[in-house]
Amino acid sequence: MSSTAVSVPMPMVPRNRRSPEEVHAAAPVAGQRKVLLAAPRGYCAGVDRAVIAVEKALAHYGPPVYVRKQIVHNLHVVSTLEEKGAIFVEENDEVPEGALVVFSAHGVSPAVIRSAEERNLRTIDATCPLVTKVHREAVRFARDDFDILLIGHDGHEEVEGTAGEAPEHIQIVNGPEDVDSVTVRDPSKVIWLSQTTLSVDETMETVALLKKRIPTLQDPPSDDICYATSNRQAAIKKIAPDADLVIVVGSANSSNSVRLVEVALEYGAKASHRVDFANEVDESWFEGVSTVGVTSGASVPENLVQDVLRLLADYGYADVEEVVTAEEDIIFSLPKEIRAALKAMGDPSSGLGGRGQRPTS
Repeated sequence: MSSTAVSVPMPMVPRNRRSPEEVHAAAPVAGQRKVLLAAPRGYCAGVDRAVIAVEKALAHYGPPVYVRKQIVHNLHVVSTLEEKGAIFVEENDEVPEGALVVFSAHGVSPAVIRSAEERNLRTIDATCPLVTKVHREAVRFARDDFDILLIGHDGHEEVEGTAGEAPEHIQIVNGPEDVDSVTVRDPSKVIWLSQTTLSVDETMETVALLKKRIPTLQDPPSDDICYATSNRQAAIKKIAPDADLVIVVGSANSSNSVRLVEVALEYGAKASHRVDFANEVDESWFEGVSTVGVTSGASVPENLVQDVLRLLADYGYADVEEVVTAEEDIIFSLPKEIRAALKAMGDPSSGLGGRGQRPTS
């Protein structure tokens, strides 16, 4: 299994920052300074699989390898792959005819697949298998002429891909505020599906409101919110009541990372902030803070979390307690196109990718 590149070296504490002593003199801390480190955190199996797919494509075919949209929603991952020769584009028409393009972990609609075929593009589908499951559910229920209420964020790549499977049957429900505007043809043939990276609590609140309007609304065959999203939210719920501050490592366009900030605040954290990198942590956050919770979104490599922990140690938060709420051992096979290439080229790799939380290289 390939390993994630280490982030570009950066000063852990910029020169214009006050010393830890100066910070805590401004607002003395009562009690021992410590860190509660959430587990699980970081890379999920689907993200790991997608990143490895691009790495393997670059290794076997050589650069450039085109990637439609960000392979996963993380600035560091994208910039690291760009350094290796990946070229990220918004649409297929930006890819030279006949070139190789990787579809991101968030999935694509049938229209995107057709446009790739029209341009004779070679494709690798790195869609997370859990997203593919939701696509298949949409196709199945549309075939049975159901109205499908897709709970998710309008404009998110995953929602666009799922809705594209059956646009004439799917209504997007952004959240509780959209419930009153929902209309259906036959209340006996309505089912809800969801984006995989939503807040579990908000999703179920939306479902409850929908069921008040449509008591016959059917549930999906199995949970659509992925195991990693649920597990990371459960971990931060455990930590939040004891945390004066929660730091979430993740990018602004990462839905599950943004949700972790919201969940931390909802479950009792006095403050919560999201950062891409350790040097974005603001020293003012530490004033009066005894306990810092730390977690990361499902598209975040572990080395970025370790950077934050080193910075926290510099500020006197060297005592780290890992709070484990679940064990993850999910592994996904690499995309079939990559497995075929590995076999044809005699690559001894197992063809697996996606255990999550890959170690720093």
